[in-house]
Amino acid sequence: MSEVAILAGMVALITGTLDGGGAAVDVGILLLGLGVFEVTAREHLSGYRSHTTLLALLPAVIVEALYALVIGAPRQRILLLAPVLPIFGFCYWLLRRQFRVARHQRVIKHH
Repeated sequence: MSEVAILAGMVALITGTLDGGGAAVDVGILLLGLGVFEVTAREHLSGYRSHTTLLALLPAVIVEALYALVIGAPRQRILLLAPVLPIFGFCYWLLRRQFRVARHQRVIKHH
């Protein structure tokens, strides 16, 4: 299913770009993001390949976007990192730990 989302996202993004932007570009970016997220999460959670950094960035970016929308962008942009860094660090730690367990189970299962 994710391959279909990635392909549809690419088509929408290219079409929207050639037409000068608009909703097709937004839909393309959204579909590509969802498709890539699904593939990376599936590979990570199965212990096949670690995508810890990429997956830990998603909640951090969401929190940063909400922070900027609710509070507004501070004059010193470096302050946007204040809520993001702890969230990224915590998610990275959890995801890395989870990957090691899944990888261990995967290796044991195949031996």
